[in-house]
This record gives sequence, C-alpha cells and structure tokens, in this order.
Amino acid sequence: MRVALHTRVRADRIAAYEEAHREVPAELTRAIRAAGCTSWTIWRSGTDLFHLLDCEDYARLLAELETLPVNVEWQARMAELLDVVHDYSGDGADAGLPVVWQL
Repeated sequence: MRVALHTRVRADRIAAYEEAHREVPAELTRAIRAAGCTSWTIWRSGTDLFHLLDCEDYARLLAELETLPVNVEWQARMAELLDVVHDYSGDGADAGLPVVWQL
C-alpha cells in the first residue's frame, strides 16, 4: 500500500532536520524494512514535509515501530525539530493524506 503523509519542520530547525536524515540509524532503517516498508521518501517545500511510503500494512508498520527503543529515541529527536510530527500510535494509521487524483 502507498501512504502519503504531511509533517512540518520548524523554520529555525531545517538544517538540523536535514542533517539528522543524513544519519538515520541503521538499526531504525532495518526495523522499518522488517515492519514491511519497502520505500520511504521525504520531500521538503519550505517548512512543509511530504512523505511517500510503500508498505505491506501501514497500521502494522506503526504498531511494530511504536515502542521500539530506536524509534522512540528517533521520534523524541524529531519532536525537537518538528511543528507537526508523525504519529506512531494506533491513531496515526488514519493520518495518511487522501488521494485526490492519480494517473
């Protein structure tokens, strides 16, 4: 399944956000893949961040990552950089952007 998400980086933390993503922990990327995600891309337009991920089951992905220590630590780091964060709770499964048009 394909999921699109929207988050927002703090205007004064853009450089730190981009730097953090040059150093995503290998343990976290392995966990994301093991939870069924085959790709995850983030684009930035000003402070708006648009994520597109492909995964087997988004709710399962969130459930497997929600309490994983490496993800909890990463999300705490991201919370310092973001105005709008990605929700890893069960409620986050409904956070995907609705499809308006597709070719």
